Amino acid sequence: MLLKLDLFSNKAYNIIVLLVRRISPVKVLFISANTEPVNMPVIPLGLCGVASYTHRSGHDVKLIDLMKPGIDESIIKKTIKDYAPEVIGVSIRNIDNQCSENTLFMLDSVKEIISNCRSITSSPIVLGGAGYSLFPESALDFLDADFGIQGEGEISFQELLKYLENGEKPENVGGLFIKNVGSYGKRFFSMDLDLTPLPSAHIIPEFYRDIEDIYMPIQSRRGCHLDCTYCSTATIEGKKTRKRSPEFVVDAIASYKEAGFSNFFFTDNTFNFPASYAAKLCEEIIKSGLNIKWRCIYYPVKSNIHLVKLMAEAGCTEVSLGFESGCDNLLHKMNKKFNTRDVIESSKIMKDEGITTMGFLLLGGPGETRESVIQSLEFAESLKLDATRITTGIRIYPHTALAKLAKDEGYISPEDDLLYPKFYIVKGLEDWLRQTVKEWAVDRPNWIV
Repeated sequence: MLLKLDLFSNKAYNIIVLLVRRISPVKVLFISANTEPVNMPVIPLGLCGVASYTHRSGHDVKLIDLMKPGIDESIIKKTIKDYAPEVIGVSIRNIDNQCSENTLFMLDSVKEIISNCRSITSSPIVLGGAGYSLFPESALDFLDADFGIQGEGEISFQELLKYLENGEKPENVGGLFIKNVGSYGKRFFSMDLDLTPLPSAHIIPEFYRDIEDIYMPIQSRRGCHLDCTYCSTATIEGKKTRKRSPEFVVDAIASYKEAGFSNFFFTDNTFNFPASYAAKLCEEIIKSGLNIKWRCIYYPVKSNIHLVKLMAEAGCTEVSLGFESGCDNLLHKMNKKFNTRDVIESSKIMKDEGITTMGFLLLGGPGETRESVIQSLEFAESLKLDATRITTGIRIYPHTALAKLAKDEGYISPEDDLLYPKFYIVKGLEDWLRQTVKEWAVDRPNWIV
């Protein structure tokens, strides 16, 4: 059984392929490169989903999660030597910490991981994950990997393995990027998400079960049509909302509950869209009798009291209200479909149902003034939320309306691929904004800045 890397010519491009002299399972090592816990360690939902699908497809799978305490370079190298993977998949969750003042660029550590892999194996390295999907070509070039898959990777990764296994050119692999070639496959969006399983319970790294109050992420939908001016979700998941059947989702939750998880986090960009689906999902959870606790992201547009009551009955204990501003004019500029009255109504309904609320302010964007900043801070305080997270400056992501505006106004150059983080803060407001937010947060312990 011989595995090696070889090159062949295709219209003057060099394309890396893996030559495998057999048709049998491929040994795949998956590495979750995220090491930033934010508020708590985050279970790598996307990578575990791809690993589950790969295992279900008949391949041999091993997973290393760098969030696990004690994982270092030596353990990665030892695993590669002992396991001898034929393909290595590396998942990139975040490019940076999205903080304009103390910015942390996270790809340097990922590059070191890939370099260490290169030092002991010639097996091809495939990139994926939400962070990678935002910068598929520039991240691939920076990290010096062989392939990358933009967007959802369950099916695309299996297609790539098939071509590598047979030593063929990787044609028709959704979202594929190739080193020194660039885009080599049209984006793939699975319309039936029930065909792309949520991670099998046995794939989730064991150490997460020992973390008190850990929240198991659940994704019941992909895609977002709301088109907020700064948001990267559509680039990662597409603009069309695609749904798993409520029964499918609840079956997965039941398997996680049996495996020891009782707390869950719906990672859907907006849990309450569409409201009819959210209601059916809550009804299915109630009917199951699982007795779970969960949190979600709630878009505060003209709240549906019936839905919120169902959410509470189904075990929802906390929602994140991403209202971003307390100024209706700025909400309009962000292309929000709600106003401040809607936010007030949403927060009140949540409190009435005993659901904890966390609010988010995103300050410094287009049209922001000193007056609108104070208005937003006063608005957030008036809501009397359980917690409020305040961000100064908006991370500029490619393919967003904010990126176009930032180029038009000279905040970034037309050639900037934005891999290295750039932030939009209204010129002349930077120092005053940061100082003002810090001063407001001093006597408000539930404000996070």
